[in-house]
Order: sequence, then structure tokens, then C-alpha cells
Amino acid sequence: MQDFGRYLSAERGCSPHTQRAYLGDIRSLLAHAARSGASQPADLDLARLRSWLAGMAVGGQARGSIARRAASARTFTAWLVRTGRATRDPGARLRSPRAGRPLPGVLRAKHARELLSLAGSLAHEGNPVGLRDAAMLELLYGCGIRVGELCGLDLGDVDHERRTVRVMGKGSRERVVPFGVPAAGALAAWLRAGRPALVLPDSPPALFLGRRGRRVNQRQVRQVVHELLAAVDGAPPLGPHGLRHSAATHLLDGGADLRSVQELLGHATLATTQIYTHVSVERLRASYRQAHPRA
Repeated sequence: MQDFGRYLSAERGCSPHTQRAYLGDIRSLLAHAARSGASQPADLDLARLRSWLAGMAVGGQARGSIARRAASARTFTAWLVRTGRATRDPGARLRSPRAGRPLPGVLRAKHARELLSLAGSLAHEGNPVGLRDAAMLELLYGCGIRVGELCGLDLGDVDHERRTVRVMGKGSRERVVPFGVPAAGALAAWLRAGRPALVLPDSPPALFLGRRGRRVNQRQVRQVVHELLAAVDGAPPLGPHGLRHSAATHLLDGGADLRSVQELLGHATLATTQIYTHVSVERLRASYRQAHPRA
């Protein structure tokens, strides 16, 4: 398990969250295999893999969870063969239910404006935390970056002249994302009057700091988003990822092409980005009005 964990980190470039999920899945698989009489990894076969997934299905596990665990098993059995711990790969023949693709929740454009206006009003009070929160929300919505990418930003990752930010995405894939004038103003205010009030001698070079001078974490960012959205009348209860979904949808509504949105969001495949074409009803209406002779 330790070797497999190192493989996920060093060779696959998996995030700590993904590593924990994969290792938890494989512990469950190995415990199931041991109960069925397996004594070593090479004893894993297709029947044991299928019975492991079937047990979860009977127990009421969601299709998405079963699909992810099947992916973990396939990765593990392929690694066993690659490292000489097994001579055959039963996971190559393992099939799993297709995970559902629920439509992501998004903000209406007016709710997004109200949210950022509320964050900006708190920043005008001169509170360092308010300045930080306004800058974080402007980047989350303005760039469509993930909350983990936001928390991982350092001071040197921001190019203020070009108004771009360099983020490290999933699989250690780096990309450069532009941000707009409002985000630039919020960032400048945070760096000028907010961050100096929170920084300590041993603080890391993180772009965003918590009240104790440490790098802000994902839980703190989620709390900020939830609290501010709760004050926006009619807005759905979304988290930071909802702001990412909203940014993608509003980009498409504004006429951006799907390939550009894919690049901004850091999706590995265009198929992941295509879900937003189902969400963006306004874009569909605009295309209909423009193209259909009876619109």
C-alpha cells in the first residue's frame, strides 16, 4: 500500500485527496479479497473484483461511487502487473456502471453580481479579512479556478501587469488564467492593506492568508462562500465549485467558444466541458434567435 501510494503521488501526480480516496478503495478491496480466501495480491481475479462491486451495489452505493472504486481497482491491478506483483491484470476486463452526470448548480448573473457587490462592501470597511474574502471571490468567479487551486496560489503566481494567474491543476498540470479589472482591484487592495495586517514572520509566501498568518485552507474558503451566498436573496446554496460552474456557464452565455472555456477551466478533455452546453439555456436561446428563420 505504501508503494502504491508513492506511485499515485510521484508518477500519477494525484492530489492528496485523490490518493486518500484510491488508497481507501484498495484497502476495502483487499479486505474483501482476504475474506474470500485470497492471501496475496496475485490472487485477485475478475470474480473477486466483480463481487466487491456487487456488494456495494446491493448496499445502496451510488453509481458514481461504484464507478470511482472500479477505476481505483483498475489502476491498482495494472500497477501490480507493472511492478511484477502479479502476472495478469483482471482489472482490464472489469466494467462498471456509467457514472451519472448531474447538471451542476449555477448562479444567475444577477446573483453573481449581488454576491460580489456584497463582498466588496465588506472590503470597503477596511477589515483585512473582508479585503481577502473579496479578492478570493473575485478570483473564484472571475477565473473559474478550483478552490484547491486558489488555496495553492503564491505571491509569485500573479502577474499584475498582464492580469493573469498561474495555477497548478489536477494531475500537476499548470495553466495560466486571465482575470478582469474588478479582480485586479480587489487583489491590489488585499495586498496593499489586507495581507500586511495578517502576515507573520514565519508566514508562507501564500497569496491568501488566514487570521493566524497561515495559508488559507479549503474549509475556510467554503465557509466564506456559503455565508455570503446565504445573504443573497434567491441565490442557491452553492460552494466554491458552484462559482466555477457559474463562471463557465456565464462565459458560454456571453459567446465564448467551448474550447476556450476548456482551456480556462483546465479540463483534460472537451467532454468534461460539454456539460455546460446543457446548462446554458440562455446561449441556446441566443443561437436560436440568431439562426432560426421563425425565431
